[in-house]
Amino acid sequence: MMAQTKYKIGEFSRLGRVTVRTLRHYEKIGLLKPGIVDMWTGYRYYRADQLQKLLSIVQLKQLGFTLAEITELYENDTHYPDIRTLESKIKACEEELQTLKERHAQLESLVAAQKKRMNMEKIYFDSLPSVIVAYNRTILPNYDALGMHLVTVVAPEMARLGCECPEPGYCFTVETAKEYKAENFEIEYCEKVSEARQDSDIVKFKTLPEYPTAICMKVYGPYTGLRESYIELFAEIAKMGYEIADAPRACYVDGIWNQEDPDKWLTIIQVPVRK
Repeated sequence: MMAQTKYKIGEFSRLGRVTVRTLRHYEKIGLLKPGIVDMWTGYRYYRADQLQKLLSIVQLKQLGFTLAEITELYENDTHYPDIRTLESKIKACEEELQTLKERHAQLESLVAAQKKRMNMEKIYFDSLPSVIVAYNRTILPNYDALGMHLVTVVAPEMARLGCECPEPGYCFTVETAKEYKAENFEIEYCEKVSEARQDSDIVKFKTLPEYPTAICMKVYGPYTGLRESYIELFAEIAKMGYEIADAPRACYVDGIWNQEDPDKWLTIIQVPVRK
């Protein structure tokens, strides 16, 4: 008599593409027990022909049958569902699809409501009063270089000129290039001061006019995300029927000077507008 091919549980697991834990569970509920027990050692093995049963179990699970239903099929020695049972599963699938469609619609509605609420929170109307500013124009490789430029160049010069910056502080940048540049930004940095001082080669002074209406957006995170935020805000401004009246300002509220985590930096884009 030829010896049967037998597999240890790990080998059977690899061949059947199921976990050992799953096989132990199938054994526990009586769905698929090892077919060979060594009379000398007591070790249990799976037979080669049990692979087909395992594959059938996996397929039935993929079709939506529960382990209880699969166990019942094998207890009734049918091993595979009849047409009536399959049709009932098709009906259950159709009902589940309808439920999922309704759930999908509800989720989309919630997402739309959330986006609307978030936009209302981060985009708002404000006015920009007339202010005296000290300003510096320069070319920077990127926004990340702005902090060092302010610390090493602009701040010492403002201190030398005796500038006083009243509370609450107000500083912002304006891009002065006539066209978009991916690098080497032409930047004008402005900071509110109590009064104008004598212009120098580095820092000059001017009075900005009042703008009764500005549409603003709160932007949290590193400055690398500002470009996308500008585009989003400009689209909203156009949608609301406004025209841009002057250069947009990037107003720095929280940054590296008081917040180490870049994700918590807060910049407010302020765009003077008119109807």
